[in-house]
Amino acid sequence: MVLLVGCSSNPVDSPPPTIEPARAAVSPAVSATPPGVVRPLAGPATAAAFDEATGALLVLGDGDRPVITVFTASGDATPVELDDAATAMAGDGDGKVVLSTTGGYYRLDVASGHLTRVEVQGHEGVDFTAIARRADGRLVLGSADGTVYTLDSDTTVGAQLKMFARVDSIVTQGNTAIVLDRAQTSVTSLNTEGTASAQALRAGRGATTMVADAAGRVLVADTRGGELLVYGADPLILRQRYPVPDSPYGLASSDDPTGLVWVAQTATNTVVGYDLATGIPVEKVRHRTVQQPNSLAFDAASDTLYVVSATGAGVQVISAAGMAK
Repeated sequence: MVLLVGCSSNPVDSPPPTIEPARAAVSPAVSATPPGVVRPLAGPATAAAFDEATGALLVLGDGDRPVITVFTASGDATPVELDDAATAMAGDGDGKVVLSTTGGYYRLDVASGHLTRVEVQGHEGVDFTAIARRADGRLVLGSADGTVYTLDSDTTVGAQLKMFARVDSIVTQGNTAIVLDRAQTSVTSLNTEGTASAQALRAGRGATTMVADAAGRVLVADTRGGELLVYGADPLILRQRYPVPDSPYGLASSDDPTGLVWVAQTATNTVVGYDLATGIPVEKVRHRTVQQPNSLAFDAASDTLYVVSATGAGVQVISAAGMAK
């Protein structure tokens, strides 16, 4: 068992024992045509994001395919080649996306496709594994060796904190960064300076993915434990937990605070929309998906859900996704 500090305001002095990180289930072959339209994708994908400013879906290829594919609202796909593989992607719906990579990050202008590589000074060899942007515009990066770096300019580190086994994901609520560590199956919020842990909590039996939503919550898939975990961010506190069977993994939230939360069940090629408004998740709708639905993205304005396959089975576009069929 992994023991973590619960609701503590004191920094964690050293990382607790680790476990084998949980993984998505290996999805079965699809036996029936899934709803919506399936757009072809050149290969497997590791992440997806929807950009409200341009109406584009962005899909990040896996480590063997250093490319990010931009899908326009009409379905046209434009690949943008990367010099090196990107490990994570973050966008705020403003037409700009950042992607972590070794030694720094990429900045992509979605409309033009213009890509810029930015090196973080003095950290050229660091394996950056996660990236997020705070409300004040400062970037937060995480690394494979368990360090979180808060930048004070585009290229310089203002603060760093090493206390994790590995930084697998970072999200932000305001200027608070929240870190997911799969090997510790933990979520940890940092202080605004990025120099210490504000709170650290156990996240089920095998947390894998995490997103922030417009209602100020942090959503975590406990893939091994079969649960959706819902945290408040300030302070970090577990507010809801709900059983989700069949290896929950992919997550997406709406930019509308009253919108549904989407969870992909990778063992059954299914995605479920939950309403969190009543204090306990309530299932509202479910859809069959393409094989291995590890990545999700959602466009609240058109109620369109994007399901991206991790095996190269394509991008599924489900219109009017929140309406029960």
